[in-house]
Amino acid sequence: MTLSLARRAEFLKPSAVREILKVAERPDILSFAGGLPAPELFPAAAIAEAHREIFASEAAAALQYSSTEGFLPLREWIAARLQTQGVDAHPDRTLITSGSQQGIDLAARVLVDAGATVAVEDPSYVAALQSMGSFEARFLPIPSDDEGMQVDRLEELAERENVRVIYLVPNFQNPRGTTLSLERRHRLVALAARLGIAIIEDDPYGELRFKGEALPALAALDTEGVVLRLGSFSKTLAPGLRIGFATGPQHLIRAMTVAKQACDLQSGTLAQRVASKLLHSNFDFGGHLQTLRGVYGERRDTMLSALERYMPSEARWTRPDGGMFVWVTLPGAMRAEDLFPAAIEEKVAFVPGSGFFAGEKRYECMRLNYTNCRTDLIAGGMERLGKVVRTAIADNWHLRAIRSAEEAGL
Repeated sequence: MTLSLARRAEFLKPSAVREILKVAERPDILSFAGGLPAPELFPAAAIAEAHREIFASEAAAALQYSSTEGFLPLREWIAARLQTQGVDAHPDRTLITSGSQQGIDLAARVLVDAGATVAVEDPSYVAALQSMGSFEARFLPIPSDDEGMQVDRLEELAERENVRVIYLVPNFQNPRGTTLSLERRHRLVALAARLGIAIIEDDPYGELRFKGEALPALAALDTEGVVLRLGSFSKTLAPGLRIGFATGPQHLIRAMTVAKQACDLQSGTLAQRVASKLLHSNFDFGGHLQTLRGVYGERRDTMLSALERYMPSEARWTRPDGGMFVWVTLPGAMRAEDLFPAAIEEKVAFVPGSGFFAGEKRYECMRLNYTNCRTDLIAGGMERLGKVVRTAIADNWHLRAIRSAEEAGL
């Protein structure tokens, strides 16, 4: 017997990235697919000590239910840190979420009606498309380039298309690794304020800048209360803690809090108290970030150098100033999906780029992650991947034949 599902279940799509990771994370595969931080850099000893202190002094409270808004000392720490970055943050306008992914989901619940238009970068973070799509959002893809979302194109379309929400990752975007320029930040916030459009500023990577000067958050430029800022400790402490946060206008945070009560009541009390204990202790969070930036910057440099050495000259790729990803555009009409089986045979994996597009799919792109692979292995992985691409170029007639057969339905 097959039970009937709710109509909204039709809009639930599996994550293409998650499906690929089932193959890419085999122990024999050198994977550049998952967007994973380096586990050897997790502050495991400091987190263990924070657990020990919590259980020694406040075990009962740490194992009990708590408020939906989140542990107040943790919200105070987050708000204070954001204030140093120019954001008008306050603990009463800060909500602890189960990772920033829940922040996206809660924002969609309270901002996106069925059929509402959401402007997104094209390509965009696939799990955000998955979440907002489940609420029947209508996506308006806005092209992006090396300076991020093309705000001039959004300005042309926003009023005519009745845009309700703008979603973007302004710093070291997933998947392209690019950063929204300062000029475009100002124009985007001004546009949203003029038209009354909510901006969801998703910033899980902003602390991981290893080149250039930090740019102001969109929330720091907001004087009209149109920006909801999402953050996370998944990339800076450990994703297993599942600690994210949302800051923004009071009425919006309140609506998200009520929505969260219906989802999970609250984020884990123990993890929140552990994170707060760690951040309020003598743990050097700033020094830890410097370590991450140093290691990840070296890995990025190694990947870019190896791409220059092993990829054919016809390929192009982004050169991020931080974050976790490089976006490769393959030559001609090549399809990354067609290369994936050959890459697995070479014991190397990537994520094909087509799943990141909200509009017309593009198939000539791939996303590479450099943070979760040791520096001494990256060059060898790029050599294997370069071999796959070069072989495909040599066999281009074969790829054309496959595509023709697919289009013919054979």
